[in-house]
Amino acid sequence: MESNRKIDEKLVRGYVRYLKLVRGYSEHTVSAYQTDLSHLDNFLYERQIGLDAVQLEDLQAFVKWLREQGIGPSSQMRILSGIRSFFRYLLLDGHLENDPTELLDSPSLPEHLPEVLSTEEVDMLEASIDLSKWEGHRNRAIIEVLFSCGLRVSELVTLRLTDLHIGDDEGFLRILGKGSKERLVPISEKAIKELSFWLEDRKKMKIKSGEEDYVFLNRRGAHLTRTMILIMIKRQAIEAGITKTISPHTLRHSFATELLKGGADLRSIQMMLGHESIGTTQIYTHLDTSTLREEILAHHPRNIRNSP
Repeated sequence: MESNRKIDEKLVRGYVRYLKLVRGYSEHTVSAYQTDLSHLDNFLYERQIGLDAVQLEDLQAFVKWLREQGIGPSSQMRILSGIRSFFRYLLLDGHLENDPTELLDSPSLPEHLPEVLSTEEVDMLEASIDLSKWEGHRNRAIIEVLFSCGLRVSELVTLRLTDLHIGDDEGFLRILGKGSKERLVPISEKAIKELSFWLEDRKKMKIKSGEEDYVFLNRRGAHLTRTMILIMIKRQAIEAGITKTISPHTLRHSFATELLKGGADLRSIQMMLGHESIGTTQIYTHLDTSTLREEILAHHPRNIRNSP
């Protein structure tokens, strides 16, 4: 940031160190937080408001200013999340005595529930895969691991052989998630079976140097990218006759929804998904309520009309 801006460069450097060393955020995440600060810095500079003089009313005006810049509600929420994080840091580090974001409301978003697949639809996806092709068992294993373990696609593409603990007395994956936070995720017998088929096929491949420990590889022996998996799943949905708009993340949503329907509590689901806040996990209570309503309308005797 330029020296004539309202947010001191030394504060920004301290904040960046805090995000990296204390919060454990990746370079990409830290960069996003710095971009959030640049929005606030531009606003304060336009209004000639010093950082130590910022009040709740100024931040409310900032939200309006973001809207005037053509920034949508979801992006506004992300930016405000970064701004709250910055002011919490200033309070924690003794730069401020009060946090002006404490009573700041976020812009409301229209309720949007993510698409989910039923277990039967996941089975249809897997059944549509041509196992005579070299990548057949690989693609089945990818879909089953995403659905059975609820991984982010970024976690799947970086999954390594040393992260697999699928021996006789074991049955879990070691996952390095967002913020370099590690968690252990149980893996189903079906997912272990599909993985085992793929690992046998994998032994026959010529693998590039440096790629030997990645679980999922392309035909050139290099690890897969998120885009490759997205394309594969969308193509497979067409093959299976599934008309829903799905992505790898759909299988993660489906995993969480099935857990909730099966009786798992939100805290357990939060741990399995690697969510930092249980608030993120609570969307699945809305999903399950929506599903239950559809089931009741379809099957409860008070809603079924007798045929004439």
